[in-house]
Formats: sequence, C-alpha cells, structure tokens
Amino acid sequence: MNLASKPLVSILMTAYNRETYIREAITSVLKLDYPDWELIVVDDGSTDATVAIARKIAEKDPRIRVYVNEQNLGDYPNRNRAASYATGVYLQYLDSDDMIFEDSLSKIVTLAEQYPQTGLFMSSLEDRVAFIPAKDAISKHFFEKQFLYYGPGGTFIRRDFFNRIGGYPEKYGPANDMYFNLKAACNTDLVIHPYRLIFYRQHEGQESRAEYTYIIENFRYMRDALEELPLPFTPKKTNWLRKKNYRRFLINLFRYCLHHRDMGKLRSAWQQADFNYKYLLLGIFH
Repeated sequence: MNLASKPLVSILMTAYNRETYIREAITSVLKLDYPDWELIVVDDGSTDATVAIARKIAEKDPRIRVYVNEQNLGDYPNRNRAASYATGVYLQYLDSDDMIFEDSLSKIVTLAEQYPQTGLFMSSLEDRVAFIPAKDAISKHFFEKQFLYYGPGGTFIRRDFFNRIGGYPEKYGPANDMYFNLKAACNTDLVIHPYRLIFYRQHEGQESRAEYTYIIENFRYMRDALEELPLPFTPKKTNWLRKKNYRRFLINLFRYCLHHRDMGKLRSAWQQADFNYKYLLLGIFH
C-alpha cells in the first residue's frame, strides 16, 4: 500500500482485556496475502496487557493504528468508534479474540469490486455467490429461511453505506448486529457468499454466551424493527410477525427459566423487555 493514499480495506479490531488472544489476532492480519489494508485497534479500557501488546506490534508496521478510549464504551459503541477512525472503502470487523484467514481479503475484495452498487456482503452456508435485491432479501429472511443473522465478522461493508445508515444501533446489547442487518438489507441490495473469512474462537468470556440477555434483546430489536424499518410487508403480515415475536419471547424465556430452575427471572425479563399482558395474550393465541 502506498502510505500516502488511503487503503482499500479498513480492518476494525475492538478489544477489552484480550491479552491472551490479541497477538494472534493481529499477527493473522500481518499474514494476509492482500496488502492494501489498515488495521485499527480500539481498546475499550483494558486493565491487562492488551494495549501494550498491540502497540508493540504497531511500532513495526505503519498500517496498524492503536487507539485507547478514555472510558469504557461497551461493545457496539466501540465498534462504531472504530469505524469513525476508518479511511478505507470497505470495513471488515475482526474481533480481537479471532483470526482472519490468509486469503480472506483477496477473496472478498475481488467479489465486492464486481458489485459496485452493493453496500453489504454477507457470509452464507450456501455454496454459491448470490445477488439478492433488498426487497427479496427481507422477504426471504422472514418467510423462507433466516440468513441475516451473521455478526460483524461475517459482513463486509462499504464504509459510505455504513455511515449513511448510521452504523450500528447501541441499545440492543449483543443483538445490535441483528437490527443492523435488517436495516442494511432494507437500504441496499446484498450479496451472499460461501467464503469462510474469519476463524472464530469459542471461549467462556464471549458475550455471545449471554443466553438470558439474548432472549430479552432479540425480542426488543425485533419489536422495534417491525415498527421502525421500511419492511416490504402488508399490515397483515407485519401484525402476524409481531405476534410471532411475542410468542417466541415467551417460549424462549420459559424454557430458560425452567432449565435453570429460576422462575424469578421471569419478572425481571418482562420489565427489561417492556413486555405486557397484551403481548402475553397475543403471543399465546398466535
């Protein structure tokens, strides 16, 4: 990359107390067979050696920039902060406990350049590349097969599109990406692809393991999406989806409480989700 010019891809790595993993995460970026990138590491107030490790590696490569937040922002506010530092045409998130495969960027950039009007590229379990118009993507997700569920690492995004739709929401905890994916698909055609770009680690410290929180936030983001987003549905279909969301929340919450033998969490979940008896009746008789 010519350091006087902007890189094509901004790799965004948010971090919080990841001293065990961040060296391998950054090293995987250095091993990419595609050179036209910048790596932006944004630490969210770590109390371990995360920042020291990142800065030591950054000293050896000017494509790496390390920022440290003055106060802890939380996961998705920090993802938006990282995007605000980006200068590339595309955004690729890489969590600081994961690794990127050597040929990831060469594959996805080649694909993205073939679809200059598309804002979002998403991993898929399908074995082919497919262009899906926005309206068709939303309908397929809700009424055929859900596929708009990949987290930030499973998406490749044009930065101008990301900024235009306001980045990630910040009020749905670990489900912010789900609302974002629906909002993105309402505002751009998308391309799904079969490439495995990121190696995802599994460990106890991940937010994705917060099952109880997910039950609440999955209900909240879907409730709001059905009210706020320009979904291409008739009022009848939208109302049907609302009732389905009520029912799914009830089923998942009762299963959780029965499994953990903690029925006391029912009331807390209802309060956090702003759930009410009207929703209860609509969900039961859905």
